[in-house]
Amino acid sequence: MATISSPGLATGLDIQGIVSQLVALEKAPLTQLSEQKTSLQTKMSTYGNIKSQFSSLADAANLLKGNGGWDSVTASSSNDSAIKVSAAAGTAPTSISMEVQSLAKAQSIATGSFADGEAVGTGSITIELGAWNTGTFTGNGSTPVSITVGAGEDSLSDIAAAINDAEAGVTATVLKDSNGERLLLRSAETGEENGFRITVDDDDNTDSDGAGLSRLAFGAVNTNGTSQTQAGQNAISFINGVQISTASNTLSDTIAGMTIELKQETTAPVEVSVGIDKESVKGNIDAFVQAYNMINTTIATATRYDPGTEVAGPLQGDSTAVGLQNALRAMMRSVTSGDTYSRLSDIGIEFGEGGALNIDSAKLDAALDGEFQGVKNLFTVDTGDAATEGFGRKIESFAQGLIDADGMISNRREALQKAIERNEDEQDRVNDRASRVEARYLAQYNSMDAAVGRLNALSSFVSQQIALWNAS
Repeated sequence: MATISSPGLATGLDIQGIVSQLVALEKAPLTQLSEQKTSLQTKMSTYGNIKSQFSSLADAANLLKGNGGWDSVTASSSNDSAIKVSAAAGTAPTSISMEVQSLAKAQSIATGSFADGEAVGTGSITIELGAWNTGTFTGNGSTPVSITVGAGEDSLSDIAAAINDAEAGVTATVLKDSNGERLLLRSAETGEENGFRITVDDDDNTDSDGAGLSRLAFGAVNTNGTSQTQAGQNAISFINGVQISTASNTLSDTIAGMTIELKQETTAPVEVSVGIDKESVKGNIDAFVQAYNMINTTIATATRYDPGTEVAGPLQGDSTAVGLQNALRAMMRSVTSGDTYSRLSDIGIEFGEGGALNIDSAKLDAALDGEFQGVKNLFTVDTGDAATEGFGRKIESFAQGLIDADGMISNRREALQKAIERNEDEQDRVNDRASRVEARYLAQYNSMDAAVGRLNALSSFVSQQIALWNAS
């Protein structure tokens, strides 16, 4: 860019100051353009906030339009220390009386005593799972598991580790006391059908004596020091007087949707019940109302003009925002084809000051207690007609349509973004034009100052010649 010292050497003019003022006039539109860009960016940000809030409203409505927002249940027991109960969402409300006669137990055996670190013997141990019935063992159809015991790996600790690693359906533990070591074996699962039998193939060629691996065998008759400390046993309980026998202390499929954990024997009936979790439902409805109120407040604030401060909101006069607010309020005032209730006001959701929704808790509680299905239908009914279907359905569809890629809010934000880009392009053009004007003015003033300098030099020369002529 052309430059010149200021003031001009020949003319004495403040050339840089003059050019700066002329350039400032060229840049004058930038002030308005910058203000316009700030306004557009504020609108863009406000619509981004509105879009996010409509997304939250869509989520809240979506939860209420199907069973998910209504299926929460509570489960209770009059004696949690004896019977603990839980229920899956959607479980039908019910009430039962229970008693626990006996708990399910796992079969357990203990070997005779061994010296600490004593080599038990070599060969193989086979573990079979099944049930014992009056001294007769019946396998449950699972494949028996064989474990090889070699020299140097035949201490009780080595054998216990090998059994546990084999995952044969039993767990092994070494117990030490003043008498030495004993191997304790226990079924991994409780119940009569989950017992076990142990046979051995002893390298000493005798599998049923009191020496070598034979000392670990357990069968119908045991003369090797191994004894049963607990037989496999089913849990015996009563539900409404009906006896129930289960291999586990956890009843997961006895009553649909309920998981009942038997923890101890009872001496008196225990009352177990499942009911609708009305507090959870009220929380879902409250979230729906609050999501609406957040949008209502945002749009009302953004479109408001305060005559006292003479300050307008960023969307004041924006027809899209005003239209959104009016449409949403109208939808909240609409009706459904619900059988018992058809308006939100019927269950205590009513309009208040500024278009906000308020919940009359007493009225809502009365509706949920008196006609729960009617309240649910108010949000979930599917009529196939957007005007009369449930509020969860119509609001979710309306909100989602606005924020979809081709929705009204998305289109409005896209239009604002394009306006911002056009504004930036215009500012670039103004700055480019100002730069070219500055270069031209500086070149012109440079040229003028140089011309004045030459004229001044010529004038000085002529004056000197005249003076010389006059002197001669």
